[in-house]
Amino acid sequence: MKITDSILWVGVHDHAIDLFEGQYAVPNGMSYNSYVILDEKCAVMDTVDARFAGEWLEKASAALGDREPDYLIIQHVEPDHSGSILRFLEKYPKVTLAATSKAFPMLKNFYGVDPEARVELKADTVLALGSRSLHFIPAPMVHWPEVTLTYDDRDRVLFSADAFGKFGAWDTEEPWTDEARRYYIGIVGKFGAPVQALLKKAAGLDIAAVCPLHGPVLKEDLGTYLALYDVWSAYRPEEKGVLIAYTSVYGHTRAAAELLKDRLAAKGQKVRLMDLARSDPAEAVAEAFRYDRLVLASTSYNGGVFPRMRQFAEELAEHGFQNRKVGIVENGSWAPCAAKTLREKLEGCKNLTWAEPQVTIRSALDRDSREALEALAASLAE
Repeated sequence: MKITDSILWVGVHDHAIDLFEGQYAVPNGMSYNSYVILDEKCAVMDTVDARFAGEWLEKASAALGDREPDYLIIQHVEPDHSGSILRFLEKYPKVTLAATSKAFPMLKNFYGVDPEARVELKADTVLALGSRSLHFIPAPMVHWPEVTLTYDDRDRVLFSADAFGKFGAWDTEEPWTDEARRYYIGIVGKFGAPVQALLKKAAGLDIAAVCPLHGPVLKEDLGTYLALYDVWSAYRPEEKGVLIAYTSVYGHTRAAAELLKDRLAAKGQKVRLMDLARSDPAEAVAEAFRYDRLVLASTSYNGGVFPRMRQFAEELAEHGFQNRKVGIVENGSWAPCAAKTLREKLEGCKNLTWAEPQVTIRSALDRDSREALEALAASLAE
């Protein structure tokens, strides 16, 4: 597929995969993108997962025709992007391998690859291909330490590694934002500061297209994608609303969560209700980052908090959750302790405002707990 008259997409779509990185549900599969740049010299941008090495090599070879590639550029060594490197080197043994200094030890560790023909990519490295030059933007910890992005100064294309990627094979049409958000928060979300630094560097480039390693090539309305990445990486809420995330054993905590949802909706608030025992964990975390307010409603359990809620709170803290207003509803028949546990799990999160009152239910809703939920709704709706 042509990206421009001289840049071809030679990636693959994976519809056999069920879990990306062994944990993220991907019902619409994944795409592993690779690109061929044809000029006086030719460059191949990344490979694909080893399971698709044969299909990818056929595509790359067809794009190159009877020409030999001059460079294989590895922007990211994660195996879904470097897994076919050995097959490529067997077919094109004279190619020069281009990657950052931190990438070469990883390539040796993964594949035993330690090439003599190599170029170490730095911020001031320029690879002249003919009518264009490739410039490199080191992006450590977006989201591995060896990552670099590449800018083609003729066609104004930014090859963005894992940045601006999304879940889902892009031969299946679906809206970009939801799966890109879930991908970003899950895969990259902890590394907001490096992404902010990358966005500042990208702001000085004239970009006509973004070619990520996952998801579709982005050509239209690039400002929207850049703005979303700025919001996500700065840990700012994407929109005003309340996520009520709950766990419930016998339905009483669920009833409290539903009552709170109704009270908030009556006050004109946008509300999303999620049962953590029946929801995709990655989507729940992404939704918590999406909205400016969060309510955690959970039963006490084994002297702490219900396991799925504990996992959710730990995931939030691990991914840098911050800058939000948070309310807590706990349930405990004889020793309510969910609230204490949740506050401890989130104590390292920055700039959290705790909504009052903290609601405690003793087994089932009664007049006092209903009134407390009404007061919590009023606090959240301020």
